[in-house]
Amino acid sequence: MRAIYPGSFDPVTLGHLDLIQRASGLFEEVIVAVLRNPNKQPSFSLEQRLQQLSIATSHLPQVRVTSFAGLTVNFALQEQARVILRGLRALSDFEFELQLAHTNASLSPAVDTLFMATAVGHSFLSSRVVKEVARFGGDVSHMVPEIVAGDLIELFNQPV
Repeated sequence: MRAIYPGSFDPVTLGHLDLIQRASGLFEEVIVAVLRNPNKQPSFSLEQRLQQLSIATSHLPQVRVTSFAGLTVNFALQEQARVILRGLRALSDFEFELQLAHTNASLSPAVDTLFMATAVGHSFLSSRVVKEVARFGGDVSHMVPEIVAGDLIELFNQPV
């Protein structure tokens, strides 16, 4: 069975990678799909995010990194994926994620949403928090893959 793990991944965190790694043990293929959203101004270009994810998941042969535009459920159908993976860090994530899951189910009952709780050690992580810490020169090496930490230092022009 194939699963899609969609997101902006701006940037990918160790919480994202934990979910990807655990999902790769559950599914034949996990497609990590970076959303191309023209309404957002990401910190990293689409190409940078794809590269960061490709490097960070290179040890997982059943993981494929790609991008898409439009509705996630349509992309899942195009890729013949029956599952959309979504991570939950806290109860506050659940209401929004459940609304998305119900919307996707109304668009295609052939695609299910699977919620995975993040590991406790990563429950505080979000891309927004990581960027905020990096912007003010904080150490993010315990929050993101090495490649991303270097890219954040370069982005915010902060010394190591």
